[in-house]
Amino acid sequence: MKKPKIVILGAGYGGLMVATRLQKQVGVNEAEIVLVNKNDYHYETTWLHEASAGTLHHDRVRYDVKNVIDRNKIEFVQGTAVEIKTEEKKVILEEGEVTYDYLVVSLGAEPETFGIKGLDVHAFSIINVNAARQIREHIEYQFATYNTEEEKKDERLTIVVGGAGFTGIEFLGELANRVPELCKEYDVDYSKVKIICVEAAPTVLPGFDPELVNYAVSHLEKKGVQFLIGTAIKECNEDGITVGKGDEEVEHIKAGTVVWAAGVRGNSIIENSGIEAMRGRVKVQPDLRVPGHEDLFIIGDCSLIINEEINRPYPPTAQIAMQQGEVCARNIVALIRNKGELETFTPDIKGTVCSLGEDDAIGVAFGKKLVGSKASFMKKMIDNRALFMIGGPGLVLKKGKFNIF
Repeated sequence: MKKPKIVILGAGYGGLMVATRLQKQVGVNEAEIVLVNKNDYHYETTWLHEASAGTLHHDRVRYDVKNVIDRNKIEFVQGTAVEIKTEEKKVILEEGEVTYDYLVVSLGAEPETFGIKGLDVHAFSIINVNAARQIREHIEYQFATYNTEEEKKDERLTIVVGGAGFTGIEFLGELANRVPELCKEYDVDYSKVKIICVEAAPTVLPGFDPELVNYAVSHLEKKGVQFLIGTAIKECNEDGITVGKGDEEVEHIKAGTVVWAAGVRGNSIIENSGIEAMRGRVKVQPDLRVPGHEDLFIIGDCSLIINEEINRPYPPTAQIAMQQGEVCARNIVALIRNKGELETFTPDIKGTVCSLGEDDAIGVAFGKKLVGSKASFMKKMIDNRALFMIGGPGLVLKKGKFNIF
Protein backbone atom coordinates (compact mmCIF):
# COMPACT_ATOMS: atom_id res chain seq x y z
CA MET A 1 0.00 0.00 0.00
CA LYS A 2 1.32 3.43 -0.99
CA LYS A 3 2.45 5.64 1.89
CA PRO A 4 0.59 8.97 2.19
CA LYS A 5 2.75 11.98 1.35
CA ILE A 6 2.64 14.94 3.71
CA VAL A 7 4.03 18.22 2.36
CA ILE A 8 4.69 21.20 4.64
CA LEU A 9 5.19 24.62 3.02
CA GLY A 10 7.24 26.95 5.17
CA ALA A 11 9.75 26.43 7.99
CA GLY A 12 8.45 29.21 10.19
CA TYR A 13 7.11 28.76 13.71
CA GLY A 14 4.07 26.74 12.64
CA GLY A 15 5.72 24.72 9.89
CA LEU A 16 8.65 23.63 12.01
CA MET A 17 6.30 22.71 14.84
CA VAL A 18 4.35 20.44 12.46
CA ALA A 19 7.56 18.91 11.12
CA THR A 20 9.22 18.26 14.48
CA ARG A 21 6.02 16.82 15.96
CA LEU A 22 5.36 14.55 12.96
CA GLN A 23 8.90 13.19 13.01
CA LYS A 24 8.27 12.07 16.60
CA GLN A 25 4.78 10.67 16.02
CA VAL A 26 4.96 9.09 12.56
CA GLY A 27 7.05 6.07 11.62
CA VAL A 28 9.10 6.02 8.40
CA ASN A 29 6.83 3.28 7.06
CA GLU A 30 3.65 5.23 7.83
CA ALA A 31 4.14 8.35 5.74
CA GLU A 32 6.52 10.31 3.54
CA ILE A 33 7.15 13.82 4.90
CA VAL A 34 8.51 16.70 2.80
CA LEU A 35 9.35 20.15 4.15
CA VAL A 36 9.67 22.95 1.58
CA ASN A 37 11.23 26.30 2.48
CA LYS A 38 12.68 29.20 0.51
CA ASN A 39 15.84 29.31 2.64
CA ASP A 40 17.83 26.55 4.28
CA TYR A 41 17.34 28.33 7.61
CA HIS A 42 14.51 29.34 9.96
CA TYR A 43 14.48 32.85 11.36
CA GLU A 44 12.83 34.09 14.53
CA THR A 45 10.40 36.64 13.12
CA THR A 46 9.84 38.11 16.58
CA TRP A 47 13.55 39.01 16.79
CA LEU A 48 13.82 40.83 13.45
CA HIS A 49 13.27 44.25 15.03
CA GLU A 50 16.52 43.76 16.95
CA ALA A 51 18.49 42.82 13.84
CA SER A 52 16.94 45.77 11.99
CA ALA A 53 18.07 48.23 14.64
CA GLY A 54 21.50 46.61 14.88
CA THR A 55 21.22 45.60 18.53
CA LEU A 56 21.41 41.89 17.62
CA HIS A 57 23.49 40.36 14.81
CA HIS A 58 21.35 38.93 12.04
CA ASP A 59 22.99 35.50 12.38
CA ARG A 60 21.64 35.26 15.93
CA VAL A 61 18.05 35.36 14.70
CA ARG A 62 18.35 32.31 12.43
CA TYR A 63 19.37 28.66 12.56
CA ASP A 64 19.70 25.88 10.00
CA VAL A 65 16.58 23.81 9.37
CA LYS A 66 18.70 20.65 9.16
CA ASN A 67 19.69 21.13 12.81
CA VAL A 68 16.14 20.57 14.06
CA ILE A 69 14.66 18.02 11.65
CA ASP A 70 15.43 14.31 11.36
CA ARG A 71 16.68 13.93 7.79
CA ASN A 72 15.98 10.20 7.99
CA LYS A 73 12.28 10.96 8.39
CA ILE A 74 11.86 14.29 6.61
CA GLU A 75 13.00 15.26 3.13
CA PHE A 76 13.98 18.93 3.01
CA VAL A 77 13.46 20.78 -0.28
CA GLN A 78 14.85 24.29 -0.63
CA GLY A 79 12.48 26.07 -2.98
CA THR A 80 9.87 28.79 -3.33
CA ALA A 81 6.23 27.73 -3.70
CA VAL A 82 4.26 29.89 -6.14
CA GLU A 83 0.94 28.08 -6.61
CA ILE A 84 -1.14 25.24 -5.18
CA LYS A 85 -3.14 23.18 -7.66
CA THR A 86 -5.70 21.70 -5.29
CA GLU A 87 -7.48 19.60 -7.90
CA GLU A 88 -4.22 17.98 -9.02
CA LYS A 89 -2.90 17.81 -5.44
CA LYS A 90 0.43 19.38 -6.26
CA VAL A 91 2.47 22.48 -5.43
CA ILE A 92 4.22 24.42 -8.18
CA LEU A 93 7.66 25.65 -7.15
CA GLU A 94 9.81 28.22 -8.95
CA GLU A 95 11.83 25.22 -10.11
CA GLY A 96 9.80 22.04 -10.33
CA GLU A 97 6.80 20.76 -8.42
CA VAL A 98 5.87 18.45 -5.57
CA THR A 99 2.76 16.28 -5.19
CA TYR A 100 0.95 15.64 -1.92
CA ASP A 101 -1.75 13.63 -0.20
CA TYR A 102 -1.91 16.09 2.71
CA LEU A 103 -0.67 19.67 2.49
CA VAL A 104 0.15 22.11 5.31
CA VAL A 105 0.53 25.76 4.31
CA SER A 106 2.54 27.63 6.91
CA LEU A 107 4.04 30.43 4.88
CA GLY A 108 4.94 33.79 6.35
CA ALA A 109 3.27 37.14 5.96
CA GLU A 110 3.91 39.88 3.40
CA PRO A 111 3.78 43.66 3.99
CA GLU A 112 0.34 45.25 3.60
CA THR A 113 0.71 48.82 2.35
CA PHE A 114 -3.05 49.49 2.03
CA GLY A 115 -2.45 51.08 -1.36
CA ILE A 116 -0.45 54.00 0.05
CA LYS A 117 1.47 55.45 -2.86
CA GLY A 118 5.23 54.89 -2.84
CA LEU A 119 5.46 52.73 0.30
CA ASP A 120 6.36 49.59 -1.63
CA VAL A 121 9.19 51.45 -3.39
CA HIS A 122 10.62 53.90 -0.86
CA ALA A 123 9.98 52.33 2.55
CA PHE A 124 11.69 49.41 4.25
CA SER A 125 9.71 46.59 5.88
CA ILE A 126 10.82 44.38 8.78
CA ILE A 127 9.86 41.20 6.97
CA ASN A 128 12.86 38.83 6.83
CA VAL A 129 16.56 38.51 7.66
CA ASN A 130 17.84 40.22 4.52
CA ALA A 131 15.39 43.10 4.94
CA ALA A 132 16.58 43.51 8.55
CA ARG A 133 20.21 43.63 7.39
CA GLN A 134 19.30 46.21 4.77
CA ILE A 135 17.58 48.46 7.32
CA ARG A 136 20.50 48.23 9.75
CA GLU A 137 23.09 48.96 7.05
CA HIS A 138 21.03 51.83 5.61
CA ILE A 139 20.69 53.54 9.00
CA GLU A 140 24.40 53.10 9.72
CA TYR A 141 25.20 54.56 6.29
CA GLN A 142 23.15 57.67 7.10
CA PHE A 143 25.19 58.21 10.27
CA ALA A 144 28.49 57.39 8.56
CA THR A 145 27.93 59.97 5.80
CA TYR A 146 26.37 62.71 7.94
CA ASN A 147 29.67 64.53 8.50
CA THR A 148 31.12 63.78 5.06
CA GLU A 149 28.33 64.77 2.67
CA GLU A 150 26.34 68.01 2.76
CA GLU A 151 23.57 66.84 0.42
CA LYS A 152 20.28 66.22 2.27
CA LYS A 153 22.20 66.50 5.51
CA ASP A 154 19.27 67.61 7.66
CA GLU A 155 17.04 64.67 6.84
CA ARG A 156 19.73 61.99 6.93
CA LEU A 157 19.23 61.51 10.65
CA THR A 158 15.44 61.59 10.57
CA ILE A 159 13.97 58.10 10.92
CA VAL A 160 10.24 57.59 10.41
CA VAL A 161 8.51 54.44 11.64
CA GLY A 162 5.05 53.88 10.19
CA GLY A 163 2.89 52.03 12.68
CA ALA A 164 2.71 51.82 16.47
CA GLY A 165 1.66 48.20 16.76
CA PHE A 166 3.92 45.54 18.29
CA THR A 167 6.52 45.52 15.51
CA GLY A 168 6.73 49.30 15.36
CA ILE A 169 7.01 49.79 19.11
CA GLU A 170 9.57 47.00 19.57
CA PHE A 171 11.68 48.41 16.73
CA LEU A 172 11.48 51.90 18.27
CA GLY A 173 12.64 50.49 21.60
CA GLU A 174 15.73 48.94 20.01
CA LEU A 175 16.35 52.01 17.87
CA ALA A 176 16.21 54.34 20.87
CA ASN A 177 18.97 52.25 22.48
CA ARG A 178 21.04 51.98 19.30
CA VAL A 179 21.05 55.65 18.26
CA PRO A 180 23.28 56.91 21.11
CA GLU A 181 25.83 54.23 20.19
CA LEU A 182 25.75 55.31 16.53
CA CYS A 183 26.14 58.96 17.53
CA LYS A 184 29.24 58.11 19.57
CA GLU A 185 30.69 55.90 16.84
CA TYR A 186 30.25 58.46 14.04
CA ASP A 187 30.76 61.69 16.03
CA VAL A 188 27.20 62.87 15.54
CA ASP A 189 25.41 65.34 17.83
CA TYR A 190 22.54 63.35 19.41
CA SER A 191 20.25 66.38 19.19
CA LYS A 192 20.40 66.19 15.38
CA VAL A 193 18.64 62.80 15.35
CA LYS A 194 14.85 62.63 14.99
CA ILE A 195 12.85 59.44 15.49
CA ILE A 196 9.20 59.87 14.52
CA CYS A 197 6.43 57.29 14.84
CA VAL A 198 3.30 57.81 12.74
CA GLU A 199 0.15 55.89 13.69
CA ALA A 200 -3.25 56.26 12.03
CA ALA A 201 -5.15 54.71 14.96
CA PRO A 202 -6.11 56.91 17.93
CA THR A 203 -3.69 55.12 20.24
CA VAL A 204 -0.36 53.31 20.38
CA LEU A 205 -0.65 49.50 20.58
CA PRO A 206 -4.39 49.40 19.76
CA GLY A 207 -6.27 46.95 21.98
CA PHE A 208 -3.51 46.76 24.60
CA ASP A 209 -3.99 47.74 28.25
CA PRO A 210 -4.07 51.60 28.45
CA GLU A 211 -1.90 51.73 31.58
CA LEU A 212 0.81 49.69 29.87
CA VAL A 213 0.47 51.75 26.69
CA ASN A 214 1.07 54.93 28.70
CA TYR A 215 4.17 53.37 30.25
CA ALA A 216 5.54 52.45 26.79
CA VAL A 217 4.87 55.88 25.28
CA SER A 218 6.41 57.68 28.25
CA HIS A 219 9.47 55.41 28.16
CA LEU A 220 10.07 55.98 24.45
CA GLU A 221 9.38 59.72 24.58
CA LYS A 222 12.02 60.08 27.29
CA LYS A 223 14.45 58.51 24.82
CA GLY A 224 13.57 61.04 22.14
CA VAL A 225 10.81 59.32 20.12
CA GLN A 226 8.12 61.67 18.77
CA PHE A 227 4.63 60.25 18.26
CA LEU A 228 2.14 61.45 15.66
CA ILE A 229 -1.02 59.60 16.72
CA GLY A 230 -4.23 59.63 14.70
CA THR A 231 -2.10 60.63 11.75
CA ALA A 232 -2.03 58.74 8.47
CA ILE A 233 0.76 58.41 5.93
CA LYS A 234 -0.71 59.58 2.64
CA GLU A 235 2.33 59.05 0.44
CA CYS A 236 5.96 58.03 0.60
CA ASN A 237 8.64 59.27 -1.78
CA GLU A 238 12.42 59.28 -2.04
CA ASP A 239 12.89 62.12 0.45
CA GLY A 240 10.28 61.27 3.08
CA ILE A 241 6.55 61.00 3.74
CA THR A 242 3.40 63.07 3.44
CA VAL A 243 1.03 62.80 6.41
CA GLY A 244 -2.46 64.00 7.19
CA LYS A 245 -4.77 64.06 10.19
CA GLY A 246 -8.39 63.61 9.20
CA ASP A 247 -9.34 66.31 6.72
CA GLU A 248 -6.58 68.66 7.86
CA GLU A 249 -3.94 69.99 5.53
CA VAL A 250 -1.19 67.53 4.76
CA GLU A 251 2.40 67.95 5.92
CA HIS A 252 5.59 66.65 4.32
CA ILE A 253 8.25 65.19 6.61
CA LYS A 254 11.70 64.84 5.10
CA ALA A 255 13.42 61.66 6.24
CA GLY A 256 16.45 59.63 5.24
CA THR A 257 14.86 56.41 6.47
CA VAL A 258 11.24 55.25 6.41
CA VAL A 259 10.38 51.88 7.95
CA TRP A 260 6.86 50.54 7.42
CA ALA A 261 5.60 48.40 10.30
CA ALA A 262 1.86 49.00 10.14
CA GLY A 263 0.43 45.90 8.58
CA VAL A 264 0.88 42.45 7.09
CA ARG A 265 -1.22 40.16 4.93
CA GLY A 266 -1.09 36.46 4.21
CA ASN A 267 1.21 35.00 1.59
CA SER A 268 0.30 35.77 -2.03
CA ILE A 269 0.31 32.04 -2.89
CA ILE A 270 -3.18 31.82 -1.31
CA GLU A 271 -4.78 34.16 -3.82
CA ASN A 272 -2.58 32.87 -6.67
CA SER A 273 -4.11 29.44 -6.00
CA GLY A 274 -7.72 30.63 -6.11
CA ILE A 275 -8.38 29.90 -2.44
CA GLU A 276 -11.00 32.21 -0.92
CA ALA A 277 -9.29 34.61 1.47
CA MET A 278 -9.27 38.05 3.06
CA ARG A 279 -5.96 39.84 2.55
CA GLY A 280 -4.31 36.49 1.96
CA ARG A 281 -5.73 34.91 5.11
CA VAL A 282 -8.12 31.96 5.00
CA LYS A 283 -10.92 31.45 7.51
CA VAL A 284 -10.13 27.85 8.36
CA GLN A 285 -12.39 25.25 9.96
CA PRO A 286 -11.98 24.45 13.68
CA ASP A 287 -9.72 21.51 12.69
CA LEU A 288 -7.51 23.97 10.71
CA ARG A 289 -8.53 22.63 7.30
CA VAL A 290 -9.74 24.80 4.44
CA PRO A 291 -13.50 24.53 3.85
CA GLY A 292 -14.11 22.16 0.95
CA HIS A 293 -10.56 20.77 1.04
CA GLU A 294 -10.19 17.75 3.34
CA ASP A 295 -6.48 17.41 2.56
CA LEU A 296 -5.40 21.06 3.00
CA PHE A 297 -4.40 22.63 6.33
CA ILE A 298 -3.49 26.29 6.71
CA ILE A 299 -1.80 27.62 9.85
CA GLY A 300 0.17 30.67 10.94
CA ASP A 301 0.06 34.00 9.10
CA CYS A 302 -2.16 32.67 6.31
CA SER A 303 -4.90 31.39 8.63
CA LEU A 304 -7.78 33.40 10.06
CA ILE A 305 -9.16 32.39 13.46
CA ILE A 306 -12.02 34.40 14.94
CA ASN A 307 -12.01 35.32 18.62
CA GLU A 308 -15.68 34.69 19.37
CA GLU A 309 -15.60 36.88 22.51
CA ILE A 310 -14.96 40.05 20.51
CA ASN A 311 -15.90 38.76 17.05
CA ARG A 312 -12.52 39.81 15.64
CA PRO A 313 -9.63 37.74 14.24
CA TYR A 314 -6.81 36.74 16.54
CA PRO A 315 -3.61 38.54 15.52
CA PRO A 316 -1.18 36.26 13.65
CA THR A 317 1.40 35.61 16.37
CA ALA A 318 4.19 33.09 16.83
CA GLN A 319 2.40 31.78 19.95
CA ILE A 320 -0.73 30.92 17.98
CA ALA A 321 1.22 29.53 14.99
CA MET A 322 3.10 27.09 17.25
CA GLN A 323 -0.08 25.97 18.98
CA GLN A 324 -1.70 25.46 15.58
CA GLY A 325 1.32 23.43 14.50
CA GLU A 326 0.87 20.99 17.37
CA VAL A 327 -2.85 20.50 16.70
CA CYS A 328 -2.25 20.24 12.94
CA ALA A 329 0.34 17.48 13.45
CA ARG A 330 -2.01 15.48 15.68
CA ASN A 331 -4.85 15.85 13.16
CA ILE A 332 -2.68 14.63 10.30
CA VAL A 333 -1.66 11.61 12.37
CA ALA A 334 -5.36 10.93 13.04
CA LEU A 335 -6.11 11.10 9.30
CA ILE A 336 -3.35 8.77 8.16
CA ARG A 337 -4.31 6.28 10.90
CA ASN A 338 -8.06 6.65 10.24
CA LYS A 339 -8.68 7.60 13.86
CA GLY A 340 -11.95 9.44 13.19
CA GLU A 341 -12.84 12.88 14.48
CA LEU A 342 -10.19 15.58 14.36
CA GLU A 343 -9.17 17.90 17.16
CA THR A 344 -10.57 21.43 17.35
CA PHE A 345 -8.06 24.26 17.66
CA THR A 346 -8.63 26.75 20.46
CA PRO A 347 -5.94 29.39 21.10
CA ASP A 348 -4.52 29.31 24.62
CA ILE A 349 -3.12 32.80 25.12
CA LYS A 350 -0.63 32.60 27.99
CA GLY A 351 0.12 36.31 27.79
CA THR A 352 1.53 39.01 25.57
CA VAL A 353 4.78 40.92 26.06
CA CYS A 354 6.08 43.87 24.03
CA SER A 355 9.77 44.72 24.42
CA LEU A 356 10.99 48.31 24.72
CA GLY A 357 14.66 47.58 24.22
CA GLU A 358 17.19 45.31 25.85
CA ASP A 359 16.12 45.74 29.48
CA ASP A 360 12.57 47.07 29.43
CA ALA A 361 9.17 45.81 28.30
CA ILE A 362 5.45 45.80 29.02
CA GLY A 363 3.13 42.84 29.10
CA VAL A 364 0.39 40.72 30.56
CA ALA A 365 1.30 37.19 31.65
CA PHE A 366 -1.08 34.80 33.40
CA GLY A 367 -3.46 37.71 34.02
CA LYS A 368 -0.87 39.99 35.65
CA LYS A 369 0.49 43.26 34.27
CA LEU A 370 4.26 43.48 34.02
CA VAL A 371 6.58 46.40 33.25
CA GLY A 372 10.30 47.09 33.27
CA SER A 373 12.86 44.38 33.99
CA LYS A 374 10.23 41.81 35.05
CA ALA A 375 8.46 42.12 31.70
CA SER A 376 11.81 42.03 29.91
CA PHE A 377 12.73 38.82 31.75
CA MET A 378 9.39 37.29 30.70
CA LYS A 379 9.99 38.29 27.08
CA LYS A 380 13.35 36.50 27.03
CA MET A 381 11.81 33.42 28.63
CA ILE A 382 9.12 33.39 25.92
CA ASP A 383 11.83 33.61 23.24
CA ASN A 384 13.81 30.79 24.82
CA ARG A 385 10.70 28.64 25.20
CA ALA A 386 9.99 28.91 21.47
CA LEU A 387 13.52 27.66 20.76
CA PHE A 388 13.13 24.83 23.26
CA MET A 389 9.82 23.63 21.82
CA ILE A 390 11.33 23.19 18.37
CA GLY A 391 14.98 22.36 18.98
CA GLY A 392 15.20 21.29 22.61
CA PRO A 393 17.87 22.39 25.13
CA GLY A 394 20.65 22.25 22.52
CA LEU A 395 19.06 25.01 20.44
CA VAL A 396 18.39 27.10 23.54
CA LEU A 397 22.04 26.87 24.57
CA LYS A 398 23.15 27.83 21.06
CA LYS A 399 20.70 30.63 20.29
CA GLY A 400 18.96 31.52 23.56
CA LYS A 401 18.89 34.85 25.37
CA PHE A 402 20.68 34.72 28.70
CA ASN A 403 21.46 38.39 29.35
CA ILE A 404 18.44 38.40 31.60
CA PHE A 405 19.32 41.02 34.19
